[in-house]
Amino acid sequence: MPKNMTVRLDEDLAADTEALARAEGKSLNETVKEALRAAVERRRKDPEFKARLRRIIEEDRELLERLAK
Repeated sequence: MPKNMTVRLDEDLAADTEALARAEGKSLNETVKEALRAAVERRRKDPEFKARLRRIIEEDRELLERLAK
């Protein structure tokens, strides 16, 4: 099920994004979704990002285990 989100952009970034969408013949919505997909994929391939995630997961696991006692 799709989830609606509100994103606040400064005027320059909003104008650039709208221009990009028009130039590519795509909707603003599709242009933003494609940019987010690309950003997620870049991070999934980034070893440093993955290491940070593993640290966060371990910290959260410890916290949750402490709360469950």
